Amino acid sequence: MSGRQPKQLLLAFLGEYVVDAHDEPIRASALITVLEGAGIAAPATRATLDRLVQSDFLDRERSGREILFSLTGHGTAVLREATDRVRGPHPFDAPGEGWTLVTFSIPEEQRQLRHRLRAALTWDGFAPIRDGLWLAPGEVDLDASLAPLRDDLPTGAVTAFHARELPGFSIAESVRAAWDIAAIREAHESFIHEWRTPQAVTSVLARRVMLVTDWLALLRADPRLPAAFMESNWPAGDSYALYHRVRTETEAAAAAEFASLVAPRTKAARV
Repeated sequence: MSGRQPKQLLLAFLGEYVVDAHDEPIRASALITVLEGAGIAAPATRATLDRLVQSDFLDRERSGREILFSLTGHGTAVLREATDRVRGPHPFDAPGEGWTLVTFSIPEEQRQLRHRLRAALTWDGFAPIRDGLWLAPGEVDLDASLAPLRDDLPTGAVTAFHARELPGFSIAESVRAAWDIAAIREAHESFIHEWRTPQAVTSVLARRVMLVTDWLALLRADPRLPAAFMESNWPAGDSYALYHRVRTETEAAAAAEFASLVAPRTKAARV
């Protein structure tokens, strides 16, 4: 899958190897090395790290001649929220029955907060079906999903309901208008095409980070709609099987490469 951005790769790396797994700050040089293996030049990585610091996702500190980065509380919360679905065995199944409806109102001067809220809703499978009304399949745990935004959201900004379809009032047209089913299929087929043959990269760690980056993009593209709305021969099962296989194949070698990359440097190595 082409078009991987530095931010997407960094978030995949941090979510896979740092949050709740590695407590020490990560050297900038290590992060640059990983992304270089995925085809990203060092200046682009540095610029992205700067933006993640400015958005309170990362903390930055200096230790001698090294620049070190670590996750903030906000960054940790955002990555934890994605972990269950990224690593879960049923990432394309709706969480429960029925539908979740959300409406929200964010003041015009808080555009960045509105963007963050929309991004969180999209990750959870929501799409707008009317002005100000968003719909997602299943019983979405909004309390957990919106936890990273909790301190910033104005009181009463978000209202949510769990609903079911009533006989005689089919939701099918609304679903097909809100989500492009053909585009979701295309996202799966693109992932499968990309990963069914070995990637031409020398770093197993970089390959693993690219895999997780593409998986995250696929999870954002697939809202977990009920099977009744999907086309025949839906490829989600094939996508999951392929992701799980490549993930298993890269597990040990990527972990060893990560450990070597973040190992404390000797004095001689710093010179």
